[in-house]
Order: sequence, then C-alpha cells, then structure tokens
Amino acid sequence: MTYAWLWTLLAFVLTWMVLHLIKMKKAATEDVEAEAEERSDGATDVIIVGAGVAGASLAYALAKDGRRVHVIERDLKEPQRFMGELMQAGGRFMLAQLGLEDCLEEIDAQEAKSLAIYKDGKHATLPFPDDKKFPHEPVGRLLRNGRLVQRLRQKAASLSNVQLEEGMAKSLIEENGVVKGVTYKNSAGEETTAFAPLTVVCDGCYSNLRRSLVDNSEEVLSYMVGYVTKNSRLEDPHSLHLIFSKPLVCVIYQITSDEVRCVAEVPADSIPSIANGEMSTFLKKSMAPQIPATGNLREIFLKGIEEGLPEIKSTATKSMSARLCDKRGVIVLGDAFNMRHPIIASGMMVALSDICILRNLLRPLPNLGNTKKVSDIVKSFYIIRKPMSATVNTLASIFSQVLVATTDEAREGMRQGCFNYLARGDFKTAGLMTILGGMNPHPLTLVLHLVAITLTSMGHLLSPFPSPVRFWHSLRLFAWALQMLGAHLVTNAARFRRTYIAK
Repeated sequence: MTYAWLWTLLAFVLTWMVLHLIKMKKAATEDVEAEAEERSDGATDVIIVGAGVAGASLAYALAKDGRRVHVIERDLKEPQRFMGELMQAGGRFMLAQLGLEDCLEEIDAQEAKSLAIYKDGKHATLPFPDDKKFPHEPVGRLLRNGRLVQRLRQKAASLSNVQLEEGMAKSLIEENGVVKGVTYKNSAGEETTAFAPLTVVCDGCYSNLRRSLVDNSEEVLSYMVGYVTKNSRLEDPHSLHLIFSKPLVCVIYQITSDEVRCVAEVPADSIPSIANGEMSTFLKKSMAPQIPATGNLREIFLKGIEEGLPEIKSTATKSMSARLCDKRGVIVLGDAFNMRHPIIASGMMVALSDICILRNLLRPLPNLGNTKKVSDIVKSFYIIRKPMSATVNTLASIFSQVLVATTDEAREGMRQGCFNYLARGDFKTAGLMTILGGMNPHPLTLVLHLVAITLTSMGHLLSPFPSPVRFWHSLRLFAWALQMLGAHLVTNAARFRRTYIAK
C-alpha cells in the first residue's frame, strides 16, 4: 500500500514536470517566432494613430529610445480648439521627464500661478503651493493648445527615426486576435497599409478605431461654450478665474499676452443655438451679470461679444472610464482611452503621465514583436497608472457635480461648503491645490479632503443653530457625498486586488 502511494506521487510529479517543460518550450517558441516576425516586418517598430499632445509626445519619447515610429495624423494643420489650454504643474513635470518642456516656449504661454474663485460677491485667490516633495516649479502654463501641438509635432518630426504623415486611419489590420497594423487613406487619397509590431491608438475623443478595440462609450455631461477676447489683458493674468455662476460655472483666463479665453458651461439638454444668435444673447443677458464687476473680468467677457470679434465655439464635455483592450499588438491612449470632465483641466497631464509610465515599461524590452511580453506590460501599465488617473478622474467628477447650482438645499449646501473650504486659505486648501496641480495625486489624500469638504458643508447647513429641517438636509448631503465617494473607493479597491493578484 505504501509503495502504491509513493508510485502515485512520483507519477504526479513527473507528469507536472513534463507539462511544465512543454509549456516553457511553447512560450520560448512563441518568443522566437515573435522576434522573427518583428525582424521581417521591416523598418517600423511602432505605428501611432494621432499626433495630438499624446501622440506627438509618445512618438518623440519612443524615438529617443531608438524605436522607429510612424505617426499617422488626420490633419497636420494647427488645431483650432479651446480645450487643453492649461498645462498643470504636474503636466510640465511630465513634459520635462520626456525632454519636451521646451515646447512650452515660443508659443506666448502665460504662467498659471493660482486659482481665483468667485461666488455671491465673495472672492479668494488660491496659489499653487511650493511643495518640497514635488521636484519641479509649482507653476502651470495657460496657452493656445494648437500652438503646443505644433511644437510637439515639430520636435517629434525632427528625429530621423520618426515618420510623420497626414492620413486618415480607416481600420486596424488583425490576424488571430493580434493587431498587425492599420489601413489608412494618405494625403493623396490613396488607401494604403502600414505594419508594425505595436500600434498605439491615440486619435482623440472622436476616435473611430476605439470601438473596434474596447466595448466602451462616452457620456456627454454638458457643453463648454467659449470664445477669445482679443487685445485684452486681465488684471490678474496668472490666475484661472472660476466663477460659481448659475446654472453652471464660467471660466476666464489669459491664453496669450493679449488674448483672453472666456468659457461658460451649459447643460447638455438646453444649449442655445450659436447660428441664430441665441448663444450671444444668453451669454450677454444671463451669464455676464454673474461675472464679478470687480477688476476687468466682466468688461472683457462682454467686450468679446459686443465687438463681434469672437467665433463662438462649443464642445461637449465627456466622461469615459478607462477600459483595458484585450487584443494584442495594440494600446489605446489619451482621450481615446480615458476622459473626464475638464473642470480641473487635467486631461493633458494624465495623458503625459501615461506616456511616461508606458515609455519606462517598454524601454527595457528590445523586441516589441513579442506580443506576449508587450501584453503583460500593458496590464502592468493599467495598474501603475491608477493612482494618478483615479485621483484626477474622481476629483473632476465630484467637482463637476458639486458646482452645479440647484434649488436643492442639500446640494446647494455642498456647493457653498466647497467654496468655503477652498476660500479658507489654510494648509487644507494648499493640500487640495497640490492635488489639483498634479503635484500630489494620492487617492487617500483626496478622500480625506472630500470628507473634510463634506463636514464643512454639513456645518454650513446646520449653522447658525441646528433644527430638524437643517439636520435632515445635512443627512441628505452626507448620503450624496457617500454616493460620490463610493465610485472612487470601489475603483481603488479593485486596483489593490489586481495589484495583489499580479504580484
């Protein structure tokens, strides 16, 4: 009986060893085949679809590491858009890490040193604090997005191993679940193909390739309506001016030495028509009276409308959670991958953070044709990016909800409590500003601030003395805050589980 047990155990061990050796041999064979495949693909290591802030920065970073990069961009003319006009201090640090901070020069960008907030005649200016733990100057840049994009494209195209081409990507080329390249229409209108071991899709929020990779859809939250007032300069040109207006916020900031951007957020279900003049009337009669008369904010806001100079534009504010693509040979980045409300102006910062992480993960890998190793790197990337992206996404989501004016006592109490918390100007305000500027993107720190804002708001509702009605509203406010925090806590719990499993 004893011998039978020993023989059974020996047979089990031998069987496991044989299966393990077969698995290792199969993996080695796949690696060799992948390496051989890459060598036969020709000159290109990486195809990047899209040459916006994310695509152009990634092209430069990978090319500096010796990769041969082919960038396909639908339109190489300077983009004319009014989103992505604040590079937070954290974003500047990421640009410096990539060797691209000089792209903020020679575009007439303005220093962003503080956030100025206004509500019901009250005003506070919140400087970005000098955090000793942050290894960079705590100052952002206000700018023309198109000028920055052009500088990044020029920097990338200056490298001999970057091919920057105008063309419209039509579809991805797949074989057995592995993306091999793209089909695109070049500037001559000819449909052609490009192949590489790795394809990166970062063609923006209107990406036509995302749908073939991930089952993900964006949610339209509201619309931002904006225009530029020319030949003007704010009395405080180094602040982002945020007005707690009704029904949604207004933002005013200096984007060049003599141009001011004026933006009003409007609900998605009731946007006035720009074509027939309804929007101009709405801005002049409904929003302008809410702009502070102090300083020259209201004057500049009205000047652009009354002189008929601006071309009023609108763009949807969207939210889309990041979802991992399970196909090999492809990565999705930028707004094609993850979007959040632009109220905290963090989209470029998150994209640049993602690029720094991805570049560092890919750098030790000599062979991008090894789809298994690249796939493992992408999974690691998805985990490592979470602290920054989850913190920023949650802050943007909660702020966008809290700043909506309403007749609901509980929600209006949270809105007032948020203003009071920010206007205090103490160490708590400084701590929140380091998160806003991307200098301290730690999820737990954000949770502590959100709890403090909730308690401040409840205190506001209960003052000057508690009553049953006020106590009821404060309980409703607390429940709403828990609901908003819930998504953040669930997201980070999932991140910790994935991290543990990965280890």
